[in-house]
Amino acid sequence: MKRSYHKLLQYVFKRFSVLKAFRTGFPTLLYYAQRPSFGASEKPALCTMNILPPMMTVWYHCAKKALADKADIWIFDCSGELEPKDFPSARVQKFLNLYAATKCDEFLYSIARNRRIGWICDDDIFLLSPKILPILEREFAIPNTASVSFRPRRWHYTLGGKEYEASSSYCTVINRDIFCGKEQLSLKPADGNIHVSKTGPRRYDTFDKANQTLLEKGYRCTVLPEQERKECIAGFSGISGGVMLLRYFKTPDQTLEYFHSAPVDRWGGNMLHGALAAMLGISVIQELAEKISGKRYPLPSLPDRKDLEKLRSDHAHLIKRPEALAWMEETCERLRQVL
Repeated sequence: MKRSYHKLLQYVFKRFSVLKAFRTGFPTLLYYAQRPSFGASEKPALCTMNILPPMMTVWYHCAKKALADKADIWIFDCSGELEPKDFPSARVQKFLNLYAATKCDEFLYSIARNRRIGWICDDDIFLLSPKILPILEREFAIPNTASVSFRPRRWHYTLGGKEYEASSSYCTVINRDIFCGKEQLSLKPADGNIHVSKTGPRRYDTFDKANQTLLEKGYRCTVLPEQERKECIAGFSGISGGVMLLRYFKTPDQTLEYFHSAPVDRWGGNMLHGALAAMLGISVIQELAEKISGKRYPLPSLPDRKDLEKLRSDHAHLIKRPEALAWMEETCERLRQVL
């Protein structure tokens, strides 16, 4: 039975996780049997997770250029397609595509257990500046600092009559002595978030509930100033949805039909133009990864860029919140400059 455009995304995420379990299931069992960790060091332990190999090629290249060997990198390979030899100074672990919070907790409590600083970073948030580590040293030198965020959410907590930015888990660095040691918190989502909407409680996403708990207990959860954030990172928004659609469809025509079959007025929401922005970004990532590695990762269902741009121009007047497209353009341009 053909699924409508708005029901397809949820299905393709589940489908991906099941299909890739044939590649990642046994390595995950071996991981839990051994529970490896980084050795003791003053270096931050940096974790990311990946479902699209060319994205990791670009992310790793940027991270090494910005950080050199001053952070140890752990990659959860949730597609089972990464070649460890392509990431020589990182630890690559094939792993089931479990919830992000589950993987993050495992990283903080087990893999990074010998480190003070554990760093969570999505693979579509690119580290671009050598100033990042000095900034972290500066911030964590301030007493009671529990976390440092490079990309906050767009809503605020209201606690005790004061407003605080929500850190998010997109690119956030965590003091494990506080988070894991003193407070024994989890990044798991939760119900009952009254801060994000005036129409009633919503969900706390990854790290949101723990972030609130830390603030309520008087810890410092700093969000870097916007200009400093822009200098340090660049990133996409919601690119995983586009990745999953491209893994589901077989041809460019099928992908384009996904957009054409949706009611025109739905372009005023976030789903369609967000998926389009993701695919435009992925086309650039494919190009940049080939430039880095000399190999082109096949994406047989990705339409030509001119067809994606036509979709964009045809529906531009309907898009009410074009942030995803703006972030995509800015990030692609900055990555081109860096590479």
